[in-house]
Amino acid sequence: MDAIEALKTRRSVRFFRSGAVSPELLEELVDCARLAPSGRNEQPWEFVIVRDPAKLRELAEFTDFGRFIADAAACIVVVCRPSKYFLEDGSAATQNILLAAHARGLGACWVAGDKKPYAPRILAAIGAPPDYKLISLVPIGWPAENLPERAPKRTLSEVLHWDSF
Repeated sequence: MDAIEALKTRRSVRFFRSGAVSPELLEELVDCARLAPSGRNEQPWEFVIVRDPAKLRELAEFTDFGRFIADAAACIVVVCRPSKYFLEDGSAATQNILLAAHARGLGACWVAGDKKPYAPRILAAIGAPPDYKLISLVPIGWPAENLPERAPKRTLSEVLHWDSF
């Protein structure tokens, strides 16, 4: 899939059909994530792939808007060591996961991490060092057949400004 097509057709998927995602495919997603840009090339990220159904249910229960994590084949947890640009860097890595998943026919959704009250519980559940920052949880799976319509996006003319706001 062409990069522009991936950007224009990617959507958040919260409904998955059953079926495992191969370790090789999950590794490819993380490989794409690690290639994201980072401030000063610090690459502060670490990635934990959770596949155990009991652990997926546990992560889902901790969240406020991520209960569907329990239905995914896997969840990639993106964490960063403390650094000046940890949030920007981890966000760029997360976006790479979302685009790579879409390019491979997988469904995924960004579940917030940073600033969420459940972040310490997620970090503890995956065994991350306590000073690390939770950036996102990205449930991954094969999209369900009948997905809801894509959320509407603002038009280009609503968001584009030339030379000044």
